Amino acid sequence: MTQQNDTLSDHATIQSPSTWKDDLTAGLVVFLVALPLCLGIALASGAPLFSGLVAGIIGGLVVGAISGSHSSVSGPAAGLTAIVATQIGVLGSFEAFLLAVFIGGLMQIGLGLMKAGALSAFFPSSVIKGLLAAIGVILILKQIPHVLGHDADPEGDMSFVQPDHENTFSELALIAGDLHVGAAVIGLLSIAVLVLWGKLKPLKNSIIPAPLVVVLLGVVINLLFEKIGGRWLIEASHLVQVPTTETATELVGLLQMPDFYQWNNPAVYIAGATIAIVASLETLLNLEAVDKLDPQKRVSPPSRELIAQGCGNVAAGLLGGIPVTSVIVRGSVNVASGGKTKLSTIFHGLLLLVSVVFLPVYLNMIPLAALAAILLVTGFKLASPKLFQQMWAEGRYQFAPFVITLVSIVLTDLLVGILIGLGVSVLFILNSNLRRPIRRIVETRLGGEVTRIELPNQVSFLNRAALDGIFKSASASTHLLIDATDTDYIDPDVLSLIRDFKEKSGPARGVKVSLQGFKAKYQLHDEIRFADYSTRELQDQVTPDQVLQILREGNRRFSTGNQLTRDFVRQVDATAQSQTPLAVVLSCIDSRVPAELVFDLGLGDVFSVRVAGNVIGTKSLASIEFGVKVAGVKLVLVMGHTRCGAVTSSVQLVGTNQNAVQATGCEHLQSIIDELEPSVTKLMTRPLSELSPSEIESLVDEVARHNVQRTVEEVVAQSGVIRDAVEAGKVRVVGAVYDVKSGEIEFLNGEGIADAVSA
Repeated sequence: MTQQNDTLSDHATIQSPSTWKDDLTAGLVVFLVALPLCLGIALASGAPLFSGLVAGIIGGLVVGAISGSHSSVSGPAAGLTAIVATQIGVLGSFEAFLLAVFIGGLMQIGLGLMKAGALSAFFPSSVIKGLLAAIGVILILKQIPHVLGHDADPEGDMSFVQPDHENTFSELALIAGDLHVGAAVIGLLSIAVLVLWGKLKPLKNSIIPAPLVVVLLGVVINLLFEKIGGRWLIEASHLVQVPTTETATELVGLLQMPDFYQWNNPAVYIAGATIAIVASLETLLNLEAVDKLDPQKRVSPPSRELIAQGCGNVAAGLLGGIPVTSVIVRGSVNVASGGKTKLSTIFHGLLLLVSVVFLPVYLNMIPLAALAAILLVTGFKLASPKLFQQMWAEGRYQFAPFVITLVSIVLTDLLVGILIGLGVSVLFILNSNLRRPIRRIVETRLGGEVTRIELPNQVSFLNRAALDGIFKSASASTHLLIDATDTDYIDPDVLSLIRDFKEKSGPARGVKVSLQGFKAKYQLHDEIRFADYSTRELQDQVTPDQVLQILREGNRRFSTGNQLTRDFVRQVDATAQSQTPLAVVLSCIDSRVPAELVFDLGLGDVFSVRVAGNVIGTKSLASIEFGVKVAGVKLVLVMGHTRCGAVTSSVQLVGTNQNAVQATGCEHLQSIIDELEPSVTKLMTRPLSELSPSEIESLVDEVARHNVQRTVEEVVAQSGVIRDAVEAGKVRVVGAVYDVKSGEIEFLNGEGIADAVSA
């Protein structure tokens, strides 16, 4: 990310009064979504529910004020629930954990000041997706008990919100002995509402967020069950328990302070680093995702965002909140609701503060089962079957690290799982470098087959083993071209390997080595030891059939986009004194059919004779004779093409009995029309007026093909020099048709040549 982006001004704040209405509306909707999520995420994290609200307020007011993002909204994130729950258990108290949050925030500020916002690009996407999917699985497994009413045992033990020390699955065994019918009804019904809300289009597109509906529904059913009583009654242990206050002093007293006496505990710093890394990574990923949703396509400064998040987590650690990150759910709701500036983010934080001050009594009417249902469905979205299908479709190099990261996190903990996932990704990268790090292409050059080794842009020590393997596998008489044209850096060890192979081990085994494109500082100069242009020696050695095969191979490379890398400056120097072309190509003047390009040839390889309609005339025939008799070419190729303009004009003029001079004003065009007329009259079996446009197009292509065959016959029939060379087997005259759509050339079988010679 550029320095300019990281130092954006507060243009992202209030742009004009015209945006206030949209921002306030969006802020209200985001508040309605964020309120249940703040409580639910705190519940899933094993932290006091009040800490989730504190984090939401800080995400809106503190992070929102400092951030340079227009659309991103911050707060407690589902992606950190596993870390929060684990670290509270490891550190032994929530106050010690707050110190870790404070330290993590300072680390984030440091990362932002060091412009580390672009570091997210270095984390493999497979590991990140595995992390998010693992969090989804953990949310599902952890919230199943709460959905069914297993919130606390009769003794009041709150271990249900703490992570167990073995794995995520062991907690599920506790469900059977402690179910609450009323809470379970609310939990299951909430899941049904959330699923239907996401599937029914009118509900899905409404401005009312599904989590808010679930919370309100849970409150209504809770009040109904109070009247029914009995086993349906939902006790306080199954409801949200936000402390109520009557004065500002009491409210301030609810804020918990970090335990600074833990400053010398190494586990606190490990927890802080874990929070900083994961929260920063999740923030950067969510920031990029929200920017893509922004209708105005504005770009948020990532390093400034790290500073904002760091300030938010410093405040969260000091005031008793759980960690905050940029949250894709809140950000996407903000954009969808019409938020234009970060005023909507700040307003949503203000509304959360108001709810804590004035609405705690009503918040305490919310069943925990409803919040658990929201988190369970959120977890399913993070670990959806569609994600698994997508990763499987991307191949094993993406799927394996994804699954291994997911399983490792679920069975161990988040930090260990990420490290395992990163380790597996590195192993896959190393394996990929060992197997396919360097592009190897077998090319049919004029002088024979050459294996071109195309070095990548950066050649590190990781490439050494692969390159050594290629060198060792090269058999005797192989010709290797090591091409460094697109390379910016080569590791010294690799350079040493290349020098040794070129000067010693390669020649000792009979392997020819050519070099191309190495920078001067590497002291490996260009040295081409094969013919990449036509020479007298090559011309004397090849046969007409071999030249034809060279043209076939060249067109195959052209039509597939694999043209040879040529040093045209070298060819200019080499052909300055003489030329020894292999073929004469008689083609049309059409700008889309340059012979040297469509056959992937170099300077001096062919004589190119071009005339409209590739017809034969005195001057063009003389040029071909010169190529055969004087220059010693081995092949004469007559090449027509589809959608030929000259043929199209001939069809139109002949079909309407018009003269070229009268119709076009061109004084000499009629001579070409006369050459094409025999092919037109032979193939036009119906009047032109009766043909559809597609039939006329097909007729033009048929005439072009027939004209090629006729020209081939005329070349041999009219030139004794060429006919003698054909009879002696020194030259072949062949026809071809170039397809202007595909770039492919169809070589005709040359029927009619023998008859023309015998005649």
